[in-house]
Amino acid sequence: MTNRSFRKYFLVLALVLGYILPPATFANDQTGLLSSAQPAVQNGVENHERVAFEPFARTELFFGTDRGNDPPVSDQDWQGFLNSIITPEFPGGLTVLTGLGQFRDSNGVTIQEKSFLLILLYPAHTWRSSSEKIERIRDAYKTEFGQQSVLRVDDRRVVWVSF
Repeated sequence: MTNRSFRKYFLVLALVLGYILPPATFANDQTGLLSSAQPAVQNGVENHERVAFEPFARTELFFGTDRGNDPPVSDQDWQGFLNSIITPEFPGGLTVLTGLGQFRDSNGVTIQEKSFLLILLYPAHTWRSSSEKIERIRDAYKTEFGQQSVLRVDDRRVVWVSF
């Protein structure tokens, strides 16, 4: 192995290990993680006062719109679901992105569909109650729009948020 290829291998290995070995604490003990974090510069100007950061959890939900033989979930359908089901559960705020999703169905056929990505950030200490709300949202979408699943991704790391 040449020196250059060894460096590339080492870099890839370090990146992979850094991603798959995040801090193990999540809902049970977030207070010790980065509790002394103090940004020295904010917006390019020295900050002589502490910026208040709060520990938050992050969950992403992927909502597909393909319904087989039925018409796909429309933008109007999605907006109604967002307004009536999701927003009441997370009235403090959320982010929705629109994209193109792809998956392989049980018959091995690749399906491409318009998808909605919901990003939720919520106080880490509310993880259990927020998780219950998220599961209600997933169940409601599957029932209302005949979906087999709504993909859920939870980041085990606490994110620090400042308002």
